[in-house]
Amino acid sequence: MKKNIYLDFTYLIFLAASFGGIIVLGAFVAPVIFHTDRIVSEVLINNYNAGIIMGEIFHRFSYWIYVLAIFVAVYEAISYKTGFRDAITFAAAVIVIGTSLMFSGVYSPKILEMQAMGAEVTKSDAFNNIHIASEIDFKVLAVAVIVLFVRRLLLLRTT
Repeated sequence: MKKNIYLDFTYLIFLAASFGGIIVLGAFVAPVIFHTDRIVSEVLINNYNAGIIMGEIFHRFSYWIYVLAIFVAVYEAISYKTGFRDAITFAAAVIVIGTSLMFSGVYSPKILEMQAMGAEVTKSDAFNNIHIASEIDFKVLAVAVIVLFVRRLLLLRTT
């Protein structure tokens, strides 16, 4: 059965864009927002308000992440059903879907909920643990997306 090259191309572009978004938010946006004192001589925004801004940015990015999870699930299910099976892509897809849903459905809403309770709550161990877990989840998501992208690209070259 012939693969749809336009669907494959769209899938690869979406994976690449998702990886780019993850890297931009994690490596560029967050450090700038949380360290405004390093950019200008005075503190423009305190850590709590920087967290509110980042929380809103990640909340909005969560919609993209939900679409990523759906697209990966549908594309990989179609690929599996049509015989384009591979253990690495299957594992990477499961990780992408799981980490996407954890980040968008669990960590992001929980962090926003705790931030809404006030600045003191964000200094608690519970908030810190959730935040660290969300950072780890986001990093695992980035690795899984790039592995899925590279593996799918390699497999498409051979078909």
